[in-house]
Amino acid sequence: MSSQSHDKRLMPILLLLFVGSGCAALIYEIVWFQLLELVIGSSAISMGVLLGTFMGGMCLGSLLLPRVISPEIHPLKVYGLLEAGIGIIGVLVLIGVPLAGSLYTSFVGHGLTSIFLRAGICALCLIPPTLMMGATLPAISRWVETSRDGISWLGYFYGGNIAGAVFGCLLAGFYLLRVYDMVTATFVAAGINAAVAIFALRLSSRTPARLPTTTPSTEPSQSAEPVSGTRLAYVTIALSGLAALGAEAVWTRQLSLVFGATVYAFSIILAVFLFGLGLGSAAGSYLIRVVQHPRLLLGLCQILVTGAIAWAAWTIANSLPTWPIDPQLINNPWHAFRVDIERCLWAVLPAAFLWGASFPLALASVPSGDKDPGRLVGGVYAANTVGAIIGGLAFSTLVVPSVGSQRAQQILIAISAVAAVSILMHRKAVIVAGLIVAVAVSSVVPPIPGLLVAYGRDFATWIQSPPEVRYVGEGMNSSVAVTEWPSGVRNFHVAGKIEASSAHRDMRLERMLGHLSALMHPQPKSVLIVGFGAGVTAGSFVLHPSIERIVICEIEPLIPEVVSTYFSSQNYNVLSDPRVEVVYDDARHYILTTREKFDIITSDPIHPWVKGAATLYTTEYFENVKAHLNPGGVATQWVPLYDSTEDVVQSEFATFFQTYPYGTVWNSDIREKGYDTVLIGYDGPTKIDIDAFTQRLLRPDHLVVMKSLQEVGFTTPLSILYTYAGWAPDMQPWLRTAEINTDRNLRLQYLAGLVVNFTDADRIYQNFLRYRRIPDDVFAGSAALREDLRQALLPLP
Repeated sequence: MSSQSHDKRLMPILLLLFVGSGCAALIYEIVWFQLLELVIGSSAISMGVLLGTFMGGMCLGSLLLPRVISPEIHPLKVYGLLEAGIGIIGVLVLIGVPLAGSLYTSFVGHGLTSIFLRAGICALCLIPPTLMMGATLPAISRWVETSRDGISWLGYFYGGNIAGAVFGCLLAGFYLLRVYDMVTATFVAAGINAAVAIFALRLSSRTPARLPTTTPSTEPSQSAEPVSGTRLAYVTIALSGLAALGAEAVWTRQLSLVFGATVYAFSIILAVFLFGLGLGSAAGSYLIRVVQHPRLLLGLCQILVTGAIAWAAWTIANSLPTWPIDPQLINNPWHAFRVDIERCLWAVLPAAFLWGASFPLALASVPSGDKDPGRLVGGVYAANTVGAIIGGLAFSTLVVPSVGSQRAQQILIAISAVAAVSILMHRKAVIVAGLIVAVAVSSVVPPIPGLLVAYGRDFATWIQSPPEVRYVGEGMNSSVAVTEWPSGVRNFHVAGKIEASSAHRDMRLERMLGHLSALMHPQPKSVLIVGFGAGVTAGSFVLHPSIERIVICEIEPLIPEVVSTYFSSQNYNVLSDPRVEVVYDDARHYILTTREKFDIITSDPIHPWVKGAATLYTTEYFENVKAHLNPGGVATQWVPLYDSTEDVVQSEFATFFQTYPYGTVWNSDIREKGYDTVLIGYDGPTKIDIDAFTQRLLRPDHLVVMKSLQEVGFTTPLSILYTYAGWAPDMQPWLRTAEINTDRNLRLQYLAGLVVNFTDADRIYQNFLRYRRIPDDVFAGSAALREDLRQALLPLP
């Protein structure tokens, strides 16, 4: 049997190995990103550093392997050892990230120093395994001839790797991390690596290790092309990668508005994008075998991409938000996921397909001659990856915040047109036609609708009678909006949902969160507010006479700088108060790294179903908050009952009470309706002296506080205590089956992400209200006031 026929028989087996390799790689990627976010934060800068390090390691691996590993070593042996190494280091990363995190938090500062330290931690954790991941395709390419047929197989391997990545993305996002945790997901990925490594090493011992040969006399070759043409092929594939990752950054932000920014939505978007890349790679690999001019096809792909980008932009803005039905009518989450997959495919698949086809066409466009196939593949892969790094970082952190998503997509169209011109330099007619197409399609790219930024997945509900959109901003970390109804009620929106408003019910909660926190401390001097919102909670603290320092931690600069001005009367112009300092950072990262302690830390984060928000509801986060409280300090946490189910709320309560076993629950609606709750944690058993509490609010220096409470319905000093809804020890029977949200499982984001269309707040509230009593361990004071409180808390007839 000839070596060539031997190769062809084994090619499908190698393809399957690459499917497994891609599956493991995506599981690792999701786990590592989740792990490192807990350490370095989830701000745009942190995520940019993380993405750049991950992809940079893969780029470096693709370049180094052909230069460091001799082609004389059996390619399958090298591939098998790389897979084994990835699995071993993958487990070590799981163990090592917490250790690296403790080192990081010991030295981290802010500003440029902090960025360098974040990059150092990412490099320490990610460079070793990603070097190996990037080296796998160049390694296996040495076992393939650089003929047209061989390069076609390399394209299939690349596509197979992406197909595995699609499966790994869905497996991790919808099953392993939802049902188990990061440890289980890591060991599943390591097991896949081990199986691939063992199979590859066994194949290497049974097959000859031969150097690649070429057959230029029997197959079309472009070896006569000038060196400048080769360089232009590298430029084209680099620009293709830049446009692809830039578009993914833009579309992920927009589609997360359409679908709801859950962890499942992000998994769907990534999986569909990868699916398109893999499908396109398979098509491009097939075309290599049947066409004579791969460079022409590569250029045509870039021209067609200009139209595909415009298609996606128009579809996401004008079609998907209301197609095919109002998503609010779908109560089954798995049905909703199917609809989201269909919508995502409709918008994203054409462009992703063309970018996927570009990679094998670029391989075929580079003259091979007697070149080491490892260098051929490594060079093209590295060029594509370098472009992808630049695109992902630039568009997520610079372009969209600077010029908006509409201009960003028009820039992407221009970049794709330049990529086409680069490879089609000598085909002037095609270039002219392509430029005409690019200019034409660029003009139809629409701006993102303000109502979509405001209401996201609920867009269809409000499109018939929308409020006035007063402001829309696309910031570095999120998109925000301010709307106003004819009644004068203003709403502040983040990630397609209302985060704060001037409506009575919301103002009641926002004021209550601030005032109740301050009143639970005998003499509060310093306070940390997690999440600025409309500034109402932060503004409540400026009224308390003992407060000397207010630190507000907010991840998105647009919110305090712009949005707060629309609510200045409600937030008492909090930003103009000299006691206030605003820190722009991920709140978890700030608390983890600051050495300052506070009398009060109050958290009003985004809803737990939003991807990443669950990190502000974990046991470890609450422990970090507790560690940053002064003796006698108070921690408060907002917990919504709407857009939730009982198991979600039980998880939030039980996790908080693990850290604060004597915590209390307060409901913002005294009419026995469920909407918002506030959890209050103390560093030990604490009694509320009802007499002292009411007398404090009647003091002259607290009259402005009392007036602020009266504006939202708390008419007497005692009435805010009427919102008492339970004590942690009494609620333990209700919480017996609750799942604890930890850093290692982030269970809450998977539980909450399944129920964004559910409205069960009243039933949830009534269920835990059955455990409410007025224990002597919580309340002290005169018999008359205790009886007044008891009567107020009796169930309504």
